[in-house]
Amino acid sequence: MTMLRYFAALLSLAMACALPQAANAKPINEEMYVKIGGIEQWITIKGSDSANPVILVLHGGPGDAGSPFADSVFAGWDKDFTMVQWDQRGAGHTYGKSGPSIEATMTMDRMTQDGIEVTQYLMRHLGKSKIILTGGSWGSVLGITMVRVRPGFFYAYVGQAQMVNFQKNLSASFAHVLQLAEAAKDKKTVAALKSIGPPPWKTALPQWRIYRNAKETYQAKIATVPDGPMRISAAYASPAERKQYSDADDFSFMHFFIGRQPGPKEDLAKLPLSGPFTRVDLPALGTDFPIPIYIVEGGADLTAPPELAKAYLESIKAPRKGFYLVPNAGHQPNMAMMDVTRKILLEQVKPLTK
Repeated sequence: MTMLRYFAALLSLAMACALPQAANAKPINEEMYVKIGGIEQWITIKGSDSANPVILVLHGGPGDAGSPFADSVFAGWDKDFTMVQWDQRGAGHTYGKSGPSIEATMTMDRMTQDGIEVTQYLMRHLGKSKIILTGGSWGSVLGITMVRVRPGFFYAYVGQAQMVNFQKNLSASFAHVLQLAEAAKDKKTVAALKSIGPPPWKTALPQWRIYRNAKETYQAKIATVPDGPMRISAAYASPAERKQYSDADDFSFMHFFIGRQPGPKEDLAKLPLSGPFTRVDLPALGTDFPIPIYIVEGGADLTAPPELAKAYLESIKAPRKGFYLVPNAGHQPNMAMMDVTRKILLEQVKPLTK
């Protein structure tokens, strides 16, 4: 046999070995309601091969379901992972199914248990012993609480725009925004921020709106990394779908920031920020984790200042951990942070699933 024929035979053998594997790959594309925590909750599962590891993505907000944007934000990820989007209680299609009847159940404990039940469903449904957990902003809070409750369900946790302690995050953010406004000689913004003073505030919405407007203005100035491709999938793009999404966002904000839905005659300006999100203090839950913990943080994030996330990770004891600072990236999902997250998942987390 000539050398050329020898290599040709090897190539044919390699192709023959590869073809059955490709033929046996089972793509998965499911969208359905699943009974979680006593109500129907919306879950989508997409991947090119159901044998791949599963990633459960925890959206932010609370109330900002990721399902409408997942096809663009996570384009290509389904080649290596089975991607799961879950519209949490009070968000997206889940809120569309339940409506406001779930008001009394909008608690941290219930949301955490929902997440655990979703994980258990995925393990049963997809035949997995564990899954990978990721979460951003509010989802990073929910992710840590889920890992604290049932660490054995997860290979690893990867947080983006990691929140740590709501009150400390808010105070640090306010100080950063005021400093930026003073450096820019923005007298109008400086005056507005000084008029409300640093948090905590006795009432909620007037101070919150002034602070948030200033924060968003300066976030746009200093975050030079472009936001991610947040394109809405056609299935979620109708006016009715967009209204449902907005209604859910408002509902979740009132319950997790204010603490309840105000009565028809109540003055919103007099209500305090006292909902479950405002009491979040992750270090108080404990800092020993039996699974790897990774955090990806934007260097220009004014909502979840990176120094707090870094200090939190430094306090954590875990078999593996890593802090990844993405220069000039803000709080919103952006391609730079998504690329770093994907690299961590491929190079450090996926090998754990073998």
